[in-house]
Amino acid sequence: MPDDDRLYFRQLLAGRDFAAGDAVAQQMVNFCYLIGDRHTGEAVAVDPAYAVGDLLVTLADDGMRLTGVLATHYHPDHIGGDLMGYPVEGVAALLEQVTVPVHVQRPEAHWVTRATGVGGDDLVAHDSGDRLAVGEVEIELVHTPGHTPGSQCFFVAGRLVSGDTLFLDGCGRTDLPGGDPAQMYESLTTRLARFDDTTVLYPGHRYAPEPSASLGDTRRRNYVFRLRTPEQWLAMFGT
Repeated sequence: MPDDDRLYFRQLLAGRDFAAGDAVAQQMVNFCYLIGDRHTGEAVAVDPAYAVGDLLVTLADDGMRLTGVLATHYHPDHIGGDLMGYPVEGVAALLEQVTVPVHVQRPEAHWVTRATGVGGDDLVAHDSGDRLAVGEVEIELVHTPGHTPGSQCFFVAGRLVSGDTLFLDGCGRTDLPGGDPAQMYESLTTRLARFDDTTVLYPGHRYAPEPSASLGDTRRRNYVFRLRTPEQWLAMFGT
């Protein structure tokens, strides 16, 4: 685990910390994360969408440079594309400014290509448990299907960046293309179960007053953890 002096970790709220004045960004309240190694200056961006140039400026102001993108899933509010008729800037525009790999889970690759047009040599397909080194900072990629087939979370230095798999209140929808309520239940109760209560959860949207919380607090207060069996879960979330 990198020490706090080495770890570079920023949580940025779209419509406030970047893409200021973008009404859709303000409505969607997406988080983007910048994670890297302060000693080497390398950093990756998690879910860059809306004003990607702002994110590059933020990195430059912090003395960092972008070396990759981590996509939690294919939805346009996270990586760009057509959001119900509204064009959202994302990874395609970012790659026009800097050439970096876009890291996705293998089952998500064709969904990302279909949503953004990015593909081929730009995408790196991963399997769950793969680790990405950003300088000396190691990020674990955790496959958490349910919201989409290849949704993934990122674990780094006691922090879990969860995209739309898990929010402080609630979880991602399972009724959109590629969603699966049974897989979401398994992801929440099995794949994320190994992360202890001291792990700090950083979600993909600000749907709660706090921007982050411990997994222990989340498990105690989030209604999705009150459903104790697959049958109870499917009765509420099944289609």
